Amino acid sequence: MDREEVLSIFKRAGALLTGHFQLTSGMHSDQYFQCAKVLQYPEYTELLCREIAVQFRENDVDAVLSPALGGIIVGQEVGRQLGVRTMFAERKEGVMQLRRGFEIRKGEKILVCEDVVTTGGSVDEVATIVRSMGGRLAGIGCIVDRSAGWGKFKTGNDEIQYSVLQMEVAAYRPEECPLCTKRIPMLKPGSGGSM
Repeated sequence: MDREEVLSIFKRAGALLTGHFQLTSGMHSDQYFQCAKVLQYPEYTELLCREIAVQFRENDVDAVLSPALGGIIVGQEVGRQLGVRTMFAERKEGVMQLRRGFEIRKGEKILVCEDVVTTGGSVDEVATIVRSMGGRLAGIGCIVDRSAGWGKFKTGNDEIQYSVLQMEVAAYRPEECPLCTKRIPMLKPGSGGSM
C-alpha cells in the first residue's frame, strides 16, 4: 500500500483528527491518529496488518507481543496472518509486564507490534520484557510511526523496524506547547481519555 492509500483509510474511518491533544507519552500535538477507529473495521485491519506481516514473514517469528491497549488488535491480526501465537503486555502499578499466564520461552523470536508510535516508550518497555525473559527480538512493526524516525528506540540492536505509514507530526512538551499558549481546549484521546 502506498502512503495515500493508508491516509485514505484513516480519513474514511474518521481517524485522522486535528485539534489539541495530549498523547499517551504526555506530549501535546495538533494531530492525532485514532487507530481504534480504523481497527473497528476488520477489512482495514487485515489490509494494514498484512503490510506488517509481509515484512516479517521470513523472520521465523515464534510469537507476537504487543503493548496494551492500542497494540492488541494489531498484534492479534499480525499473529493470525503469520500463524503464530499472540500475547500482550500491560501496565500494573505503572510498570509494563506480562500477566495472565503469558510467557516467553528462552530463545523464542518475538515480534513486537504497536498501533501508533510517538516516543517509542511502550515498545522499548516491551522489548525489555522480551530480553529479560530470554527471548530474542525478531523486529518491531507498527501501523503509524509519528516519531520522526526510529532512532528514539532503545532496543540496543539493529532489529528490523517497519511502519506502514511514517508521518512527521509536531509534538510538544507541555511547557512549550503553542496550543496551550493559545488556550485551545485539550483532549486526551485513546484508552484513558475522553474520546
